[in-house]
Amino acid sequence: MEIKQLTINDYEEIVKLWSRAGLPFKPKGRDSKEAIQKQMRENPEFFLGVFENGKLVGTVIISSDTRKGWINRLAVDPEYRGRGIAATLIRESEKILRKRGIHIFCVLIEDYNKPSKELFKKCGYTEHTDIIYFSKRDSIDV
Repeated sequence: MEIKQLTINDYEEIVKLWSRAGLPFKPKGRDSKEAIQKQMRENPEFFLGVFENGKLVGTVIISSDTRKGWINRLAVDPEYRGRGIAATLIRESEKILRKRGIHIFCVLIEDYNKPSKELFKKCGYTEHTDIIYFSKRDSIDV
């Protein structure tokens, strides 16, 4: 297992992995190649991939609002699950955020995604059932 910083040259493989992992994404909006490229230019260290024998098998995109760090787009190829790849990406994300002075780590998980909820609990995260998430979007693609 090798962890590398992803670049825009990895975009096609990232999208293929998200599809294999069943991760919904917005290819015409926030997950378009152009949008990802812009984010990579601004925070290149926020894009991590795990490779096995040259194959991309895990990804994470980190973000920060300068007070909290967010773990986004965590995905592992179904054939490689159960090997600690996701937990490794979580730990690496936390390290990167700590280097920026951020010590609160957050993640949004759909309620139906029990495996992800259990993973984050095992990694020391607390589930908050008293918080309701609101969003407003300019379009369904963002």
